[in-house]
Amino acid sequence: MKQQNLHTRTDKLITIITSWIAGAVLLILLVWGGITLWNLKTYEETNDAQVQEYINPITARVGGYISAIRYEENQQVKKGDTLLIIDNREYALQQQEAEAALDNAEAQEKVLTSNIHTAEQTAAAVQEQISSAKARLWKQQQEYDRYKKLFDAESATRQQLENVETALQVARSDYQAALINYQASLSKTNDTKVQETVLQTEIKRRAAVLNRNKLDVGYTVITAPYNCQMGRRTIQTGQQIQPGQTLAYIVDQDAGKWVIANFKETQLRHMHVGDIAEISADAFPDQTFEGKIESLSPATGSSFSLLPPDNSTGNFVKIVQRIPVRIKLTDNTLALAALRTGMNANVAIRKK
Repeated sequence: MKQQNLHTRTDKLITIITSWIAGAVLLILLVWGGITLWNLKTYEETNDAQVQEYINPITARVGGYISAIRYEENQQVKKGDTLLIIDNREYALQQQEAEAALDNAEAQEKVLTSNIHTAEQTAAAVQEQISSAKARLWKQQQEYDRYKKLFDAESATRQQLENVETALQVARSDYQAALINYQASLSKTNDTKVQETVLQTEIKRRAAVLNRNKLDVGYTVITAPYNCQMGRRTIQTGQQIQPGQTLAYIVDQDAGKWVIANFKETQLRHMHVGDIAEISADAFPDQTFEGKIESLSPATGSSFSLLPPDNSTGNFVKIVQRIPVRIKLTDNTLALAALRTGMNANVAIRKK
């Protein structure tokens, strides 16, 4: 009888404990269910989200051998810091050659300028000769007219008239020669001026070549375009690189960070640009970050894929599509700096 009462008391105790445990579990389930229903009613949530930053390649604009590397893998660098140096001796020689060619062209321009000045002076001298020849021609014409009258009056011999006529023809030839020499001097002056114009164009071309060579020399020193963190290092000193070759990847820290959250198409009706978002990263589950919707993608993610779906082929299975939503992280906390590109995140946006 005592043993039966003991079993009865034990059963009652077990029943009470089980009831309390079941009640506690039921209460927890009710609370969890209530919170879940409240969140479903109040927020649009997704765990298909990743942290993003601008990741840009550093490329070489000239080819050559790497003479020095000034950064380490994953190093923080500032804008203007030297990342690597390419051997520039060949480009420096090309620059010196271009400088010499430009100096030679400028010296030729000075010579042409002097030739133009000389030709102008020669033309002026020939013009003076025209005046002198014209005066002699006039004098000989007067002399001939006088002797012609004398000859007609039989006061001068034919020989005298012929001598005066010959002198007149010589004066006329001298005058015509002076005119021709003057025109030739003007043509030579114009030709020299045309050569000077051509040479000035050549000087501009050689100056452009020199500036291009200076750019090439400057391109042999590669610097950081902004405050950033370097990625993995894959190059070594002495390695030959080609123009356009990617040398490293950098993460832009000046442009800020954002989250790309892929929401279902059925969730977008409650979202607008400027809405506040609550973000938590899987790496920091206890830390909540604040963000703001910057934009909604104009198309689904699958539409931007390499092979977009074509439902007109007949193999149609309706699948809920996702729309990328860009959310700018607006927190200035120190924990934000610990977020890395590609980290998974959870996003919740309050319905309106």
